[in-house]
Amino acid sequence: MKYVLVTGGVVSGLGKGVTASSIGVVLKACGLRVTSIKIDPYLNTDAGTMSPFEHGEVFVLDDGGEVDLDLGNYERFLDVTLTRDNNITTGKIFQSVIEKERRGDYLGKTVQVVPHITDAIKNWVESVAVIPVDGKEGPADVCVIELGGTVGDIESMPFIEALRQLSFSVGHENFCLIHVSLIPVLGVVGEQKTKPTQHSVRELRALGLTPHLLACRSAQPLLENTKEKLSQFCHVPAANILNIHDVPNIWHIPLLLMNQNGHHAILKQLNLLSIATPPDLQDWTKMAETYDNLTNSVRIAMVGKYVGLTDSYLSVVKALLHACIACSLKPSIDWIAASDLEDDSAKLTPEAHAAAWETLRNAACVLVPGGFGDRGVRGMILAAKYARENNIPYLGICLGMQISVIEFARSALGMERANSEEFDAQTADRVVMFMPEGSTTHMGSTMRLGSRKTFFQTPDCITAKLYGNPQYVDERHRHRYEVNPDVIGVLEERGLKFVGKDETRKRMEILELPSHPFYIGVQFHPEFKSRPRRPSPLFLGFILAATGKLEGYLNNHQNGV
Repeated sequence: MKYVLVTGGVVSGLGKGVTASSIGVVLKACGLRVTSIKIDPYLNTDAGTMSPFEHGEVFVLDDGGEVDLDLGNYERFLDVTLTRDNNITTGKIFQSVIEKERRGDYLGKTVQVVPHITDAIKNWVESVAVIPVDGKEGPADVCVIELGGTVGDIESMPFIEALRQLSFSVGHENFCLIHVSLIPVLGVVGEQKTKPTQHSVRELRALGLTPHLLACRSAQPLLENTKEKLSQFCHVPAANILNIHDVPNIWHIPLLLMNQNGHHAILKQLNLLSIATPPDLQDWTKMAETYDNLTNSVRIAMVGKYVGLTDSYLSVVKALLHACIACSLKPSIDWIAASDLEDDSAKLTPEAHAAAWETLRNAACVLVPGGFGDRGVRGMILAAKYARENNIPYLGICLGMQISVIEFARSALGMERANSEEFDAQTADRVVMFMPEGSTTHMGSTMRLGSRKTFFQTPDCITAKLYGNPQYVDERHRHRYEVNPDVIGVLEERGLKFVGKDETRKRMEILELPSHPFYIGVQFHPEFKSRPRRPSPLFLGFILAATGKLEGYLNNHQNGV
């Protein structure tokens, strides 16, 4: 197994995840099989209980793993299916070591960070690296490891030491270290400053790791004298200093690496030049350039709780992007804080209230994504009502589906107190309820998680047609609450159809409103399986409906065009 380790210096949030994914794309384009591991030095065992404001979205894998959003980048860029073990956290490592200690596996030894924690990290990396993630048999050729955080952080020290030991044990030709660093420009002087990177590399070397390549983040392309300075003081050949400057879209990053012969430097270090082919990124180049040249856009109202941090809905944003590009459009996402639509907001913050409604009315379609808790729910209900009554395409995901059920029950069935057990435990009209597949009180790993089958009940529904009329679809879930089976009959009598259910037919998975051009709610998260060249069928249908092209597309699709 060959390892490529990506570390970060100077500041966090430099784009190590995108860089690691892009390195994988270039190596894959050279004919190699690639897998990836993300190391998060925080003490949480997984990302499941973290607030989206704290850490961005929680990405859900097929096996139900709740992981860092960077694994979403890996899956989208490399078109692989990762496992929960591809995300290593301090919490997982400590937990496994403490469990071993309690079982007596260490035979009375004093359990210490070195060697016990570091050995656990090395063993985890080496065992996960050989798990195939691309649908083929046998291990990959290269494992790209991204170490979260910044070099010098106290919490990442055991990982740095374990990776130093790993680099020594696997040998020089099987380990390549790429350090991502920042080259700032001071406004007054206008000069590219290398000192922060010099200090970062010095710290890394003091810990026993020497970078083979530098990936330098900057606003503008690096000047030659900046490269020379970095080479001289960081002990890295000038040819191995890659510049990742700001680009119009992140699909340009693999092309940047390829154009600077980054793949050659990595392959040379890993002694893979003899088996690798020249990189074939024609398709990728076309995709990046197509996006740059798009002029027409579609306005999408995203009504959510966490709109202050767009990373909270990263996969939804990417799925919209994939669908829009398939329709030769640029997505123009209008972020609306759901609480700004509420009646209380009209009194407290009238300007924000008026602006939110103006934005909603100007949008071509409305999307209500997932979320937890009752903040903003009344605003989401108002958005769903507006879309339903005005024939505006609506897509509700997870919570967004439950919102559409609550709104319909209140408006069409006259259930004024219709609500979810999550928001009002005492409500008489429980249209959304907790359905056990876990516990309501213990937060970690209590949800319905991972890939589950949804069986179509109505073959001629829009969703089934968009998916190509299969009997069922496999999509990923992350939720605790479900539509109450007892109210399905009355809801369907009034026109709301549940066209997709689980194998027991007790859990409602997909709803449609046949009297509406596109009013769909899904209990699963279709965004997690969307890919740049294979947009999620539901997101594609949503954008087609917003531009008035859905009917033509479905007719052509049915006729095999």
